[in-house]
Amino acid sequence: MHPDTSRVSPRTIRAITLRLLPFLAVLYVIAYIDRSNVGFAKLTLQEELGLSATVFTLGQVFFFVAYAVLEVPSNLALHRFGAHRWIARIMVTWGIVTIATALVTETWQFYLARFLLGAAEAGFFPGVIYYLTRWFPSAHRGAAIGLFMLAGPISFIIGNPLMGALNDLDGVWGLGGWQWIFIATGLPAVLVAPLVLWLLPKDPDSARWLDDRERTALKSALAAEDAEAGDQPRNPWKVLGDRRVLAMAVFFLCFPLATYGLAFWLPTIVEGFGGLSGLEVGLVSAIPYVCVMVGLLAVPRLARNRGTPFGWLALMLGFSAVGFTISALVSSPVVQMIGICVASIGGYAAQPVMWGLVPKFLTGAAAAAGIGAINGIGNLGGGFGPMGIAAVVDATGSALTGLIFLIVVSVIGVVGAFGLRRVLTRSPKGQPPPNDQPPRPEIAANA
Repeated sequence: MHPDTSRVSPRTIRAITLRLLPFLAVLYVIAYIDRSNVGFAKLTLQEELGLSATVFTLGQVFFFVAYAVLEVPSNLALHRFGAHRWIARIMVTWGIVTIATALVTETWQFYLARFLLGAAEAGFFPGVIYYLTRWFPSAHRGAAIGLFMLAGPISFIIGNPLMGALNDLDGVWGLGGWQWIFIATGLPAVLVAPLVLWLLPKDPDSARWLDDRERTALKSALAAEDAEAGDQPRNPWKVLGDRRVLAMAVFFLCFPLATYGLAFWLPTIVEGFGGLSGLEVGLVSAIPYVCVMVGLLAVPRLARNRGTPFGWLALMLGFSAVGFTISALVSSPVVQMIGICVASIGGYAAQPVMWGLVPKFLTGAAAAAGIGAINGIGNLGGGFGPMGIAAVVDATGSALTGLIFLIVVSVIGVVGAFGLRRVLTRSPKGQPPPNDQPPRPEIAANA
């Protein structure tokens, strides 16, 4: 830990945490529900419009292709115009597109809606990750990202029963259940967007709730860590050719492949248990995400004080492989859900640890571009994960056997964690090697 970091008081970290993370988490809940609502909408949309399972999986591909292509430009725009302005813009556009999806009647319109949603939402998640690196010193960054990512499982805990209930409104006021889902989940993004301009400060200098001493100590700590990251390219686009960025992007593919693949097919797997209403499918599908919340709270803190980030990445992906294997081999719905819970913890809880590695070698606009590139390339797995599962499901006729694809992805990720360590600890010429041991600040327990 850099000595300047120790001068950032626990009170400062608490203030930043309480002022920023709850609101950012609310925004992420809205984003996650809008992104995953199609998993429930397809239960009635597929029947009403006659769309095949292949159409839905291709729709996911269209979403993530647009999302991936625009991640870097969007994050650079956020760096230039400020997070408060750019995130508000993102929310308005994705809310409008989600609501408009209720109007689709043809396959091509569905594809267009998914593509536009990916384009609209591009930059939100990596933008927030970059924004948090401008507020939290490295010793607290993993825990902060973990708290922010709690919104993911919360969105499923809230959203799955909500979307199940909305799906049961099929026929009310002449609207299909899928139309209720898109309208009801798109409106919050449009309504909350103006609050972003008011509640989200651009940077520590504009945070009225920090006094001058706290602000100075925080800026000094962040500047010292930026200096340790080494020289940065003048043209941030050059990071797209940085082997460290490319290695992290390829490694990150494992997470969206597993997590989005599971999220997309979990309602179908649960529906296969038999005898469940739309609301009950939603409630059961939310169970794994309660477990994920525990993992997101515990793993970043454990990784900060024990072992290395790369060891934790391998361990968590190993959890995923074991959990998916249990679910694929047994017939008991209860045991299947236990396996899915274990796998979900592994797939989500390691991600804050991974994101904490980026600021060790990238800062400023280069960090904005690098985080956008890693998230964009990696999230292509969000499109191809459901497609991979669909291929296995089509070949076997069982949604449960799609878990075989997720097992393979998780095992590849375990091996990839050690490959990532090799790449990141081999520094560019003229720069010291990054420390792969997490910092252990004395004040961390009080933060």
